[in-house]
Amino acid sequence: MSSDIFIGGGGPDYATKQFLDLGYANRHGLIAGATGTGKTVTLQILAEGFANAGVPVFLSDVKGDLSGLAMAGSDAAKLHVPFTERAAKIGFDDYIYQSFPVTFWDLFGEQGHPVRTTVSEMGPLLIAQLLSLSEAQEGILNIAFRVADEEGMPLLDLKDLQALLVWVGENAKDLALRYGNVSTASVGTIQRRLLVLENQGGAQLFGEPALALSDLMRCDADGRGRINILAADKLMASPKLYATFLLWLMSELFEELPELGDPDKPKLVFFFDEAHLLFDDAPKALVDKVEQVARLIRSKGVGVYFVTQNPADVPDDILGQLGNRIQHALRAFTARDRKELRQAAETYRENPRFDTEEAIREVGVGEAITSMLQRKGVPGVVEQTLIRPPSSQLGPISVAQRAAVMAGSDLAGKYETLKDRESAYEMLKARAEAAAKEAEKIEAAAEAEDEAAREFQKARRYGGARSSSRSARKSSDGFGDAIASAVIKELKGTTGRRIVRGILGGLFKGR
Repeated sequence: MSSDIFIGGGGPDYATKQFLDLGYANRHGLIAGATGTGKTVTLQILAEGFANAGVPVFLSDVKGDLSGLAMAGSDAAKLHVPFTERAAKIGFDDYIYQSFPVTFWDLFGEQGHPVRTTVSEMGPLLIAQLLSLSEAQEGILNIAFRVADEEGMPLLDLKDLQALLVWVGENAKDLALRYGNVSTASVGTIQRRLLVLENQGGAQLFGEPALALSDLMRCDADGRGRINILAADKLMASPKLYATFLLWLMSELFEELPELGDPDKPKLVFFFDEAHLLFDDAPKALVDKVEQVARLIRSKGVGVYFVTQNPADVPDDILGQLGNRIQHALRAFTARDRKELRQAAETYRENPRFDTEEAIREVGVGEAITSMLQRKGVPGVVEQTLIRPPSSQLGPISVAQRAAVMAGSDLAGKYETLKDRESAYEMLKARAEAAAKEAEKIEAAAEAEDEAAREFQKARRYGGARSSSRSARKSSDGFGDAIASAVIKELKGTTGRRIVRGILGGLFKGR
């Protein structure tokens, strides 16, 4: 297999071939450009190149176009310039049409295998970002997660988290002594946000079987890396859910993969399309987390490529780590556009043959300004490049074709059936049922005592005279009976029920 990926032809006559060195492919990259300039095709040809080099790929299909990777291209595609003609123009002599090994995924389980994680694996930071919680609300969420750990209650799906938050609200006073103030109003706000997430279909993200990362890092029988495509056209209706899921996936790869240093080629390449959604209104803690992951995941052999309309969408600290860059045309109609265009041009190593800022403005569809890392990780001189044509089908495949690919997958059936093992919801429900039974026993005992007292009083009424000593003893007993009767009556009332609940509340505090 080749040690690099052919990107396209550069220079005045497109004779200078531009390559992405696999040895530096894990040092991340950027694909940027205005809508309609060719970003999706560039992502497609990079995915093909990595797959042919034996590198698994994960990407999100925002518009549905990338499903064509599963089918070979053909001359039947209606193009202004046929792909074979473009391939000859840039010296792509071994260009052929071919399909690639593809695995389809879908959070909603409709256009691919269901992909899930658990609430515990997602963690309070990402869930707080997903729900747009305030700092105080995030603090309560952290308390809930701590309680779940201490009580040994797994948080697998949304109903687990919702049940635990109810428990936290009911025991707010006791928890406040240990963890700080727990506002029931904030608990209610979190519950409402969870309800909104559930109505948007977000509940399907949480549960078991959870996604095994090893299933994303597989190669085909012929050694080609599998291309994992997440159907994101429907998911984009919930941009927070989309961004949070992909960030979780990056974080999990960072946490689980061993250190590799600088491998000959990446173990996995991760494409983050519509990357601006990750950073829009994101708190500093989350941006810092992304920066940390981007900086350190390179040594785990994972390359991360951000795909966005404008490089300004990516924070400077993260943008500086993206060494391999493909910049399609940017529009500059306003003063702000021109400023961002100038800033984008300044991040490239200059080429004396042309003005980079002007080139970014004028490159046509399917063309780009490219700069790839070279020997010792030095950025290459910026070059005008005609991007090579894809070997797979341009555009989406049919519903029947997608179904056939899914049916033939060796993962078919592994994730389709949802499992619901005992977790926080079931444990709290069992505690509540046990407490209810205990309350019934106490109430039954109180009723029995009350009945005994009534029988005693009735017998005494018809019992006749007694000796003075016995009368004194009876007087004493009668006083005790009167107290007992009053206590029983009180226990049967509203105040008594509160006392019972207070006693039984201790049952919820044990492990």
